[in-house]
Amino acid sequence: MQYNHNIQNKVAVINDITGFGRCSLAVSIPVISKLKVQCCFLPTAILSNHTGFDSYFLDDYTRNFENYENEWKKLNLQFEGIYTGFLGSAIQADLVKSFINSFKTSNTIICIDPIMGDEGKKYKSYTTQMCLKMRDLIRYADIITPNLTEACILTDTPFHEGKWKRKEIENLIFKLSDFGPKKIVITGISEGNCLANYCFDESGKIRVTRQHKVGKGRGGTGDIFASILIADAINGKDFYSSVKKASHFIRECLVISDKMGIPTTDGVAFEECLDFLKA
Repeated sequence: MQYNHNIQNKVAVINDITGFGRCSLAVSIPVISKLKVQCCFLPTAILSNHTGFDSYFLDDYTRNFENYENEWKKLNLQFEGIYTGFLGSAIQADLVKSFINSFKTSNTIICIDPIMGDEGKKYKSYTTQMCLKMRDLIRYADIITPNLTEACILTDTPFHEGKWKRKEIENLIFKLSDFGPKKIVITGISEGNCLANYCFDESGKIRVTRQHKVGKGRGGTGDIFASILIADAINGKDFYSSVKKASHFIRECLVISDKMGIPTTDGVAFEECLDFLKA
């Protein structure tokens, strides 16, 4: 018997599964589900806890990627969204590109979070080859969500400490738009006692959202941010409004995590705030 598995809107999320620490798929699945989109995940690796801890177990899942994907093809799955997070190797970047080519239709929104570095430095796993692969991958994206460091890496722009002028950030955005993404947000730019997100969409306008800094820095917030953006995009929500919504939600999560005394290694207690999140 032939079944229709494509009744509900679905997003394929390609990222790692981390058992403890509230990041990656452990964050995306509940957040996207709360926004009434079915979250179908393809794991790139399985970790006991995230790499910010002193010790962790990691099982690279690259060897299973194509077999996993082929089973989805047999089911004739169709996705309104494809969202990619951290990629651990050049091989995985190539596999993601192949996945997009296999499943993307005219109705599929591609969101790529180019997780490559922070605070002006590349992550240790990111070789020059990996950076070039990511630069190639964002050509397939409709939405990208780099931080300032990642925007610099992708555009070959020197990173500098201290305050960035608006014109410098705008130049980064226009360089990124040359790769093809219709919607761009450069996230988490420090401006005094605020964090700013610079947003660009099809209108060609750049708009800025700002939230007062609260709490301590915690992992997983970028995963929450991108998960809200892709689910909202599938639901037809305005991009700028979605960025504001994601920023506000993360702020609430940070506030309550500090009040509860959650260790920073454990991420944000987003479970306490999910009822605030509306589709």
